[in-house]
Formats: sequence, structure tokens, C-alpha cells
Amino acid sequence: MKRHGFTLFLAFVSVLITALALVIPANAQDITPNSNSSNPILYTTYPSVVVGPGETISVDVHVRVASQPEVVRLEVSEVPEGWTATIRGGGKTVQAVYVQAESEANLELRLDQPKAIKAGTYRVVVTGRTATASAQLPIEITIKEKQPSRLSFDVDLPVLRGSPTTTFRYSVTLKNEGDDEITVNLSANAPRGFQVNFRYGGQDVTSLPLGAKESKSITVEAQPLVDITAGSYPITITAQGDDVQASLDLTAEVTGQPSLSITTPDGRLSGQVYTGRETSLKLVVQNTGSASAQGVKLSASAPSGWTVTFDPEVLDEIATNAQSEVTLKIKPADNAIAGDYMLTLRATPSQGASKSVDFRVTVLTSTLWGITGVVLIAIAVGVVMLAVIRFGRR
Repeated sequence: MKRHGFTLFLAFVSVLITALALVIPANAQDITPNSNSSNPILYTTYPSVVVGPGETISVDVHVRVASQPEVVRLEVSEVPEGWTATIRGGGKTVQAVYVQAESEANLELRLDQPKAIKAGTYRVVVTGRTATASAQLPIEITIKEKQPSRLSFDVDLPVLRGSPTTTFRYSVTLKNEGDDEITVNLSANAPRGFQVNFRYGGQDVTSLPLGAKESKSITVEAQPLVDITAGSYPITITAQGDDVQASLDLTAEVTGQPSLSITTPDGRLSGQVYTGRETSLKLVVQNTGSASAQGVKLSASAPSGWTVTFDPEVLDEIATNAQSEVTLKIKPADNAIAGDYMLTLRATPSQGASKSVDFRVTVLTSTLWGITGVVLIAIAVGVVMLAVIRFGRR
């Protein structure tokens, strides 16, 4: 009976040892390795990209581990049929990467499409494995037919108006309608006497890059270099990039502008006046501009105490290439000393720039005062002579 009990006890111990042998290794496999390893993390900044048919696709892949350095084995586990996929690092094709703890490795996934491919969305999966764990990075590739290259111009005010001295500035938008980046050369066809410049970002440019679907605002400056007559002047600007171009027609409407000058009939800007009286001098106001001068007002700056007036003070109109005579009346101050003085004469139209000139005035002593002085001297001499004669006889 005792033998039979001991046998049962040995059988029970044997079963228990066998059960422990089966359980302990399994638990050790689940826990122990994980305590010394970390799960890889795969990510990309752009998990979904759009490309055109036939393009080589490049996607940045970043691999990270957390707790300790790991060797992460890499493969493209899912790729569309006919595609070629490679993982590159350091300029070479790689199958694994060594990653420091709490750091990351940067790789490149390069995808080549087959020649015959249809537009649509395709899936690519990159898998990274360590000794005990794995991670996947799904990437979405959309193949889209490219828009053909095309350039376009847009402008709000294609017609500007100004004087012959105006710089005409047009705000123009240039857009790349295509899906490829291009470099655009800018040029202009303008009438003789105009200089056209293109400005972007505050600088003069003759070309600029345009990304796919990108628009840029540029300023077109058309400046007359010489005095031009009133009229409408067409200006055509052109943008040329690769095998595409765009043109835009602009117009500079130059309005007439008077151009005045002040002189005398003999051309000398000088005259003589006398103290104590008003002197009249003749002036000629000319208009050599491209438009008539309306409401020309005459004025002067003179020394203190002087009186300067014009007759007439306002000229109603001076036609183009015409002139008008004006009487300049000058009365020096009563205490003016003989000598040269400077006046500033101005002619100001109601519309347009004023014109000013310096007019030299020579002040002379009045002949009346000279005669009076001579008479007084003669009288004084006569009185003295009479006194000498009268008292000399005594």
C-alpha cells in the first residue's frame, strides 16, 4: 500500500516538472528579450505624393529606435507590379541600418515606374525589422497626368495716363499654368523714346523662376527718356520659358503738357530802373510744350520795400509754340542804393509745372536829383562869391 502511494507521488511530481518545463521557456521568450530591445519606428514627412507618369519618385524614410542601439533590417514588402523599389543610404543601396538609441537614420526610398502606367493611386509599404519586432510604413503614390506647360499674364490696369515726364508703372501677375518649374525670360517691345524695366521684390530683373502652378507679381516700368508729344503709345511685354510664352499689351497715354519760359524781346534778362519812380520793362512768356498753358499767373520775389507788378497779371491762355507779351513794372524802395539787385520772376499755369528765372535789375540815381544837386551847388557857390565880393571891398 505504501509502495502504491509512493508511486502515485512520483507520477504527480513528474507531471508537475513537465508542466513547468513547458511554461517557463515560453514566458522567458516573451519577457526577457523585450527587456533588452526596442521596437523600430518608421516614418516619412510626406506619406502621400502626387507625380506624373514616368517620373522617378524619391521619398525620405526615417528610422528610429528608443531604448538601445539596434540593427534594423529593411525591405519594400509591398510594391505595385512592374515597379522597381530600392532603399538607399549614403549613396548606396542598403538592406539594413544601424540606429543609435533615441536617434534616427535617414534613408531614401527610390521608386521607378514602368513605362506603361495608368493614372491612379498606388500603395508601397516599407517594413523594418529588429530581432524581436517589426514596423511598417505605408506610402501612397498618386500618378496624375501633367498639365501642359503654359504661361499667362494678368493686369488690372492695362492703360495708364500721364505726362511726358511720368514713369508708367503697371502691376502685372505672371502665372505658370503647368506642372513643371520653369525659368522665364522677360522682354518688352516699346516705342522709340521709352525705356521698359521689370521689377520683382524691389529689384530689376530680366528673368525669374516659376514653380508649378505658381504666380508672381511683377512691376513693369515704362519711362519716357525724351520729350515726347501727346498720344497713345503701345507697349508689349513677353515672358518666354522653354517652349512656351505669353504676351501682354499695355498702353501709355501721354497727355500734353505746357512748357513755359520767360525772357525779354532782346533776350537779355536784365534792366535798369531809377530810385523814386516806377519803371516799365517788356517781358515775353513763351510756351514750347505739347499743350496750351491755361490761366498763367505771373509773380515775383523782390527785395524788401520794392513794388513789382505785371500787366496783365494772368494770361488766360498761351497756345503751343506761341508767346505773349507782359509789362513788368518795377519801383525800387525809396532808400535803395545804386547797384545791381536780383528779382525772381515766375509763370505758373493752372495745370503743369511753373517756370522761374532770375532777372537782374540795375538801380540808377534819378537824373532829376542830379540836376537838383547841381543847382544847389551852383547856388551855394554863388552865395560864397557874393559874400567874398561884398566883404572884400571893405
